[in-house]
Amino acid sequence: MSLFEMLTQKPIDIDGVATYLDSLDTDGRVAEIRTIPGRLQGALWAAVEGKKKIGVEHFVPREVPDGTFIRHYGRNSLPMFNDFEKRFSRPRKGAKELWAYNHSPAMGLVGPGYFVLRKDTDLGTHVCDYYRVPPVQPEDGPPIRSNTFGLSFFVYAHMVDVMWGVSKDVSVGRVIRGGRPEGQYFLLCRQEIIS
Repeated sequence: MSLFEMLTQKPIDIDGVATYLDSLDTDGRVAEIRTIPGRLQGALWAAVEGKKKIGVEHFVPREVPDGTFIRHYGRNSLPMFNDFEKRFSRPRKGAKELWAYNHSPAMGLVGPGYFVLRKDTDLGTHVCDYYRVPPVQPEDGPPIRSNTFGLSFFVYAHMVDVMWGVSKDVSVGRVIRGGRPEGQYFLLCRQEIIS
């Protein structure tokens, strides 16, 4: 059964979804998540909400050197530019927050959309906080640009993505803009980490 078919079942078997995704290699996981339309991304988010909290190690495992960007291949529910990446980096050893940005075909128009991944103490999970950008330029990242400047304002301003785990390498997020949940979701699959 494909991921698409699993997400049409009621209720969604979140353990079965995790087991299936964990059985695939990175290319297989990315191919599967990139078949999932927005309505099923939202259904998966609702199924794991509050159940699968994730920490910074999900996004950048401990064995990855500080300052190295780890790619998370994504699929969002927007009408255009659905395939994208979020790239996360640990700024220093023991950091409890990560620095990250969005890499997509639209990056030249809307900017990199830098954000800080931080723990939300009320939710108990991590969020991509676009109100904050890294305080210094990451060595291997694109130039930092304000999320309230130019076209960036319409894409990244006043936004937080609430993240939940799906499997060992896959997570799901929902956009909260100006404190209000929006009907925008996305799936991410972390690149393979070779020890």
